[in-house]
Amino acid sequence: MKELELEAKVDNLQQVLECIDGELEKAGCPVTVQIQIDIAVEEVFVNIASYAYAPGSGKARVGIEISPDNQKAKIVLIDQGVPFDPLAKPDPDVTLSAEEREIGGLGIYMVKKTMDDVGYEYKDGSNILTITKILTE
Repeated sequence: MKELELEAKVDNLQQVLECIDGELEKAGCPVTVQIQIDIAVEEVFVNIASYAYAPGSGKARVGIEISPDNQKAKIVLIDQGVPFDPLAKPDPDVTLSAEEREIGGLGIYMVKKTMDDVGYEYKDGSNILTITKILTE
């Protein structure tokens, strides 16, 4: 697994995406799938940077593992911030108008809809969010 550890700051998002994209490109990932993965990683990383350690700051680890047959990517995002399971909140009712919906929750909903699997666990003082995506269109 290729891993990167850095300050959980929005300014470091580009470095995270470059790490992920480098591995996806080596695996021959289609651009459309890479874009979906980038959006999902951006959503999760920005949430970690914005909320995990607020009002302070801390570290985040991002890892990517490509299956031996280059057909699947597993991305893991880890922080030691406030315990938070983004999957525990019910999905927003997207049939309601924007004015009728509660604020927030659309980002993780989008991640769940575009990735093939999303999992969360809190272990040894760490939030661990894992997203998996099949690398075919």
